[in-house]
Amino acid sequence: MDSTKPQITSEEESRRVAEEARETEWAGHTFIRELFLGNFALPIVHPFPASTDASPGFPEFYEKMRVFMKDKVDSVAIDATGEYPEHVVDGLRELGAFGMKIPTEYGGCGFTISEYCRVMEMIGSADGNVSALLSAHQSIGVPQPLKLFGSPELKQKYLPRCAKGAISAFALTEPDAGSDPASLSTTCESDGDHLVLNGEKLWCTNGTLAELLVVMARDPKTQKISAVIVEADWPGVKVEHRCRFMGLKALANGVISFKDVRVPKSNVIGQEGKGLKIALVTLNTGRLTLPAACAGIAKQSLETIKGWTTERVQWGVPIWKHESVSHRIAEMAATTFAMDSVAKLSSAMADRGGYDIRLEAAAAKEWNTVRCWEIADQTLQMRGGRGYETEQSLASRGEAPIAVERTMRDCRINLIFEGSSEIMHLFMAREAVDKHLQVAGAMIDPKGTIASKAKALPAILSFYAGWYPPLWFRGIAARGQYGDWGPMAKHLRFIERNARKLARQSFHGMAVYQAKMERKQGFLFRCVDVVMELFAMSATVSHARQLHDSGDPDAARAAELADLFCRMSQRKVKRIFKSLWQNEDSRLNAVAASVMKGDHDWLRQGKLDLGMTAEDFKARSGILKADGSTVAAAS
Repeated sequence: MDSTKPQITSEEESRRVAEEARETEWAGHTFIRELFLGNFALPIVHPFPASTDASPGFPEFYEKMRVFMKDKVDSVAIDATGEYPEHVVDGLRELGAFGMKIPTEYGGCGFTISEYCRVMEMIGSADGNVSALLSAHQSIGVPQPLKLFGSPELKQKYLPRCAKGAISAFALTEPDAGSDPASLSTTCESDGDHLVLNGEKLWCTNGTLAELLVVMARDPKTQKISAVIVEADWPGVKVEHRCRFMGLKALANGVISFKDVRVPKSNVIGQEGKGLKIALVTLNTGRLTLPAACAGIAKQSLETIKGWTTERVQWGVPIWKHESVSHRIAEMAATTFAMDSVAKLSSAMADRGGYDIRLEAAAAKEWNTVRCWEIADQTLQMRGGRGYETEQSLASRGEAPIAVERTMRDCRINLIFEGSSEIMHLFMAREAVDKHLQVAGAMIDPKGTIASKAKALPAILSFYAGWYPPLWFRGIAARGQYGDWGPMAKHLRFIERNARKLARQSFHGMAVYQAKMERKQGFLFRCVDVVMELFAMSATVSHARQLHDSGDPDAARAAELADLFCRMSQRKVKRIFKSLWQNEDSRLNAVAASVMKGDHDWLRQGKLDLGMTAEDFKARSGILKADGSTVAAAS
């Protein structure tokens, strides 16, 4: 059997591989996991981390980057040409932007994650293409996994190159392997002191520019996945295709093939066979770039709308005075403050250490990217036709070239980058039930015997007898809590009360659905949505309190936004809880199955046949190479 071809794996095998790659131990405090268990661990997020002394050189670097982005980066031209100008890439190298998170001992800037995220927020507010270039390089490219897991020799070999501007990329996704690691088909076979790499990677961001790549590949004998550093100019490495997208027109993303590429075993990051876990840990902190960049986009959008709705007059008054517009502006401002709070809190937790932020990073990425998309959509709507019109067209007829249309195209990918919204929900849902699976897994295991379940029962009853009743009784004492928080106390009590409610409801769901719980994504995703709202509320209230305690002159305004955001979020949480048990999930499943069987093919009437049927997709499946041939996709 040709080991380079994708292997058809069972659902059970996919779950097994994913479970093996999970971090099964919780390395420190985790706020969101405690929320899932019904505990509002306020001391983890309060006091909100205030700004500390900046790293040496950071203020100067930040100012130089601000000037560079304003004076040297022509975002309209980058979008129009679909390329990064050489002077922009060289300018970023000269600034040291490719080494922001690399320690100074390797020639990098040595900035903290919070400082790096501040820079990426500013860049993201102006240009998604530049943000993606830098983020892919040092959030998930060679520097991050190498810094976390690499040997001293490997760090010394590659980190100085990365700091100087040797662009790197992360190669995990394949035509048939994205979030399902069991389908990974790229192989690395042992041959003396080398590994021989064969396979192909899809959507490798920075791949067409990269000098260095982190590649995930499977040993065909052990089936274990390793992370290896590959140099792009080695024999057998080839860019097969440059991918183009709806937005981020300059994104250096492509299909990369590997044919008999000889990789020294010394280029394995960490241990052989630990690659998938390394990738997942890398993404924990790598995801924090997106919440920061999205907060920057939201701030820019708010500024755009503030100016536009003041200038634009309809029926004798500026349009912001019309209630339908003013409500949107208020919601946008409150949500932007919440996004800023979530991004700052998550990055600070990563810096402080002692926290297991896998859930916080996933929640920050998911919540901020969705809110960013909603704000971009609302911005376009309020700008009307001018929002839909390109910057070039606006400028050519004498109007201000405001980047609403480009921003919307560029930010849509953030809901897919570094784990799609659906995958983030699944990831958080799995971690949310981790404790319950540890305690009661034997009882709901469909393969469990009567004897094994009877043996596990005493421990299960003991745990839930001590855990479940307090989820009700603690509410009596909670009524008087948080008295020193003033008007914000009611929001903290809401969070505490609804964390307990969430824990009860998720337990009830497990009791009802048992082994079928993993299939109840509608139920699980709603639980995740609740906990993300509670997390965002916690971050926002804590941030507002920190500004008040520090004597910030804008503290009262921040409290106003925090109060409004929490009121909006409470309404959302109440709606989600109601839909946990009162929903159309069964009917939706039935109709979807009916559609897929062809029962509703009558809806095709009136459309033009563009070859989009399942049969058409199957016939066309494959990746087109530069020479016109295709690489067949797995069935």
